Amino acid sequence: MGLKERQERDREAVARAILDAARELFVTHGYEEVSIRKIAERIEYSPAAIYGYFPSKDDIFFALAEEGFRLLFSYRGSAAPARPEDPVDCIRAMFWRYFEFSKDHPEYFALMFLDRTVPRISKDWNRFGFIGEMRQDMIVRIQQAIDAGAFPAGTSPHAVFRVLLTSLHGAATMKLCDRMAPGEDADKLARFTLDTVLMGLRAGAAVGITSDVPDCTYTDSEDRQS
Repeated sequence: MGLKERQERDREAVARAILDAARELFVTHGYEEVSIRKIAERIEYSPAAIYGYFPSKDDIFFALAEEGFRLLFSYRGSAAPARPEDPVDCIRAMFWRYFEFSKDHPEYFALMFLDRTVPRISKDWNRFGFIGEMRQDMIVRIQQAIDAGAFPAGTSPHAVFRVLLTSLHGAATMKLCDRMAPGEDADKLARFTLDTVLMGLRAGAAVGITSDVPDCTYTDSEDRQS
């Protein structure tokens, strides 16, 4: 291995250590309570050394958020419906990935979706354009399911997106915040919730819901925090 390659590998290792320490501290203490100095102390570096990798604490968060969202949207390769020909199964698998993400990566989930003090990702939107693309892909899939008759004609795909996301977000948050009843199975609750909501949507619960539900596309005037 050449000197340049070795230096690059060492730099990547330090950046990884910074991100891992910051993620743990952000989740444990809250984003606002963590300083660059605290992160430096955790990995036994100087604050000046941290700034050599990330210009600010916000940049550390943005790097973590990008990792988290890319993990979340990896459903393309992992969500395998039981009956691929059933469009509802495809939608179910697509949204179940959100709950799986909360279990597989609880620190990312807490940082991205539960801490209200983190910076808005719109501050570095060029970095996060893929989120809008992935959401739009999900909207298209939902619309295809509507067109195939899986949901009643007139159903808003944006309403379906928001309602399904909200249902699983609730189950994920209850589990992550230790709000489950003694002996309660979080997976069973989440699946029951998802299936019940899908039944309601298939019965026409989202027909006519358009004005109250955002379309999940972004403009400069919108709050783009996810």
